[in-house]
Amino acid sequence: MNLSAIDIGIFVFYACALLALALYISRDEKNHERDTEDYFLAGKSLPWWAIGASLIASNISAEQIIGMSGSGYVLGLAIASYEWMAAITLIIVGKYFLPIFLKNKIFTMPQYLEQRYDNRVRTIMAVFWLAVYVFVNLTAVLWLGGLAINTITGVDITTGMVCLGLFSLAYSLYGGLKAVAYTDIIQVVLLVFGGFVLTYISLDKVAGGEGFIAGFGILTEQLPEKFNMIFDADSPHYANLPGLSVLLGGMWIMNISYWGFNQYIIQRALAAKDLEEAQKGIAFAAYMKLLIPFFVVVPGIAAALLFTDLDRPDEAYPSLMALMPVGIKGLVFAALIAAIVSSLASMCNSVSTIFTIDIYSHIKKDRSQSHYVAVGRIVSLLALIIAMLCAKPLLGNFDQAFQYIQEFTGFFTPGIVVLFVLGMFWKKMNAVGAMSAAIGSAVLSFTFKFAFPTIPFMDRVGLVFLACIGLAVFCSLVFRSAGSNTQSQTVSLKEVNFSTTPSFNILAIGIILILAAFYSAWW
Repeated sequence: MNLSAIDIGIFVFYACALLALALYISRDEKNHERDTEDYFLAGKSLPWWAIGASLIASNISAEQIIGMSGSGYVLGLAIASYEWMAAITLIIVGKYFLPIFLKNKIFTMPQYLEQRYDNRVRTIMAVFWLAVYVFVNLTAVLWLGGLAINTITGVDITTGMVCLGLFSLAYSLYGGLKAVAYTDIIQVVLLVFGGFVLTYISLDKVAGGEGFIAGFGILTEQLPEKFNMIFDADSPHYANLPGLSVLLGGMWIMNISYWGFNQYIIQRALAAKDLEEAQKGIAFAAYMKLLIPFFVVVPGIAAALLFTDLDRPDEAYPSLMALMPVGIKGLVFAALIAAIVSSLASMCNSVSTIFTIDIYSHIKKDRSQSHYVAVGRIVSLLALIIAMLCAKPLLGNFDQAFQYIQEFTGFFTPGIVVLFVLGMFWKKMNAVGAMSAAIGSAVLSFTFKFAFPTIPFMDRVGLVFLACIGLAVFCSLVFRSAGSNTQSQTVSLKEVNFSTTPSFNILAIGIILILAAFYSAWW
């Protein structure tokens, strides 16, 4: 499939408009030297609508659009649980985690760990997150983005990855988080509009021109198995989404880790003007999460009828774009690129934030603010280059990249959640307990993976989480009572206000009611 001159023109206009806006936002104020707070946290001035839009733009990337659509092609609507359960998770993060982070005025997640435990925990977790962001997240977004460009335009995958990387750097490298967050508003508008256009046309094609409502009805009639939200134990897809564990088990751990303690996600909320503004942004993002499956997963299900012989499930979304008329195809292509470059920019900015604040500034102390900003820019560039070189070797052989990413990160997320949650709400937790949970998570996950290969990975996440709680509690109590010098600094919660505004509470109740309706309809 090739893009017409009109489609290319639409995309070029989008790219130029985005770069122009980014440069305008990034301009320096007169007589003001840009410091680390300006570059990494947008001067702590983001309003709620920018926070919410940027959260979604950072989250919806190639792994979501291409990967989740591919999983929809195979698994059906059940894969939407990752999005819908995330909506509730965001509300929890906004009410219980954000007040602690903002009260302690942190830049990064490792920085909080140092405040709560010690510098060892901070350094080890900083190195871990850098490795995951570069070798898992960045590589996945680049590879799936390059694959999409290859399918849509015929451009070589490697060339596509290079173009995506250069585009993301062009508008984010100079301006930092502020440029990323404010341009994300345009990205989200384009992404949602383009996504729903693709959904409408796909369903209309399924119905033979009878409209999208008729098309959706045909999908539910001809592919009823694709609309089971909860798989039975005898389902061939049970290993990916194991029944009620989706609602009651390991998915909670995956979502809490991602939305609560993931730097390139939570960094937007840390850049809020105040807590109330951050919570409004979180609630806005939660409602956006309810919409995502309708323009990501549903097209993948439609592709299961329209394209029955795809070589790889991840080709579903790009193949649907071939059905789009001239002009609309360029718009949807621009929306797809918007999602990819926004995520790339967000990840690179967070990699540079963690490296600069949590590692470099501890080695090279008392340097100027402009020096640290320059280091952050260099790290962003290097991270992207490394990810480009590693993308094909790491991901080239996987059919469903979204599922691969979830399972890989599932090895570590139980320990991360234990490390943070017990650290926040249990005073006796110490550095030894924290490290035992972090290391135990990886060791136990790999042990369960190979010793009990039939256990679904989501159930494994839940079991490892419980084991890590026991391990952390045991180590914290034993080493504390043994008189070892492991007493950690407890971050006080006395001055943290967990109360939320009536509007936030109403929005939270709305999320719960909508999700109850969704699961009741497609149980």
